[in-house]
Amino acid sequence: MPYGRHRIRTAVVGALLSVVALAGCTSASPQDPGDRATPRPTPTPTPTPTPTSRWDVSPASVAAVGDSVTRAFDACSLLADCPEASWATGTDPAVNSLALRLLGADRVAGNSWNLARSGARVAALPEQMARAAAERPGLVTVMIGANDACRPTPAGMTPVADFRRSFEASLARLRKDAPEAQVYVASVPDLRRLWDTGRTNPLVRRVWELGVCGSMLADPEDLGAAAEKRRASVSERVAAYNGVLAEVCAADELCRYDGGAVHRFRFDASLLSTWDWFHPSRDGQARLAELAYRRVTEK
Repeated sequence: MPYGRHRIRTAVVGALLSVVALAGCTSASPQDPGDRATPRPTPTPTPTPTPTSRWDVSPASVAAVGDSVTRAFDACSLLADCPEASWATGTDPAVNSLALRLLGADRVAGNSWNLARSGARVAALPEQMARAAAERPGLVTVMIGANDACRPTPAGMTPVADFRRSFEASLARLRKDAPEAQVYVASVPDLRRLWDTGRTNPLVRRVWELGVCGSMLADPEDLGAAAEKRRASVSERVAAYNGVLAEVCAADELCRYDGGAVHRFRFDASLLSTWDWFHPSRDGQARLAELAYRRVTEK
């Protein structure tokens, strides 16, 4: 749910050289006091060229890595992946995936690969990235981290240092075999906002009681201090994961983080699967595709 940097330097020398010319270039001859040297012309400063961004807003192929959101789990049927509805590489025109927008319907099948796996945590990302690198894609999309925070209890969440090591290893693995591949990194969604969206709905609560993201969604009606502390710890961990994604991506010239767009996005009930009230519906997948396309094509 990261960028190219431009440094512009401006040299201003005209005024200084004018002063030097008047003070040091007026050598009058003793025999002819009126004879003065002609001041030298002020040189025109040469502007420093602005670096050209290497980012291509029209990549020729797309590989997707990540978890169940990218597999469009529960978007079409109960407890099943629905990759055709994936925000990243899906073929469903109603979703209008990132790959559809970038490549067109006639080129998606042969030029996009959905390598994400439902249930994946960041520790599985290096292996997925190696598979993506083997395809030599123009763009790799990454959406990971929700499963690292969504454990039965907060104690089971992936430590931030481990999260960083796995994500850094993933980018390093991509750069080894596909050094020119671009990377779009989505931020981890706001799980607390998800809780707030469904906590007053009896049907949603019954579904969540089956074990959906227990660290955040267990006992959704409990507003006591212990429950609030538990939810706060999950929110803090998600924020830390997003900080890692942003920092590591910023160190790679060909990586763009979404700036927190997915985390800020307000997924209401109409954009969630009616089977688990957790994963995005087709409409939710379409909104993710829109956010990604906006960032990937930003100049």
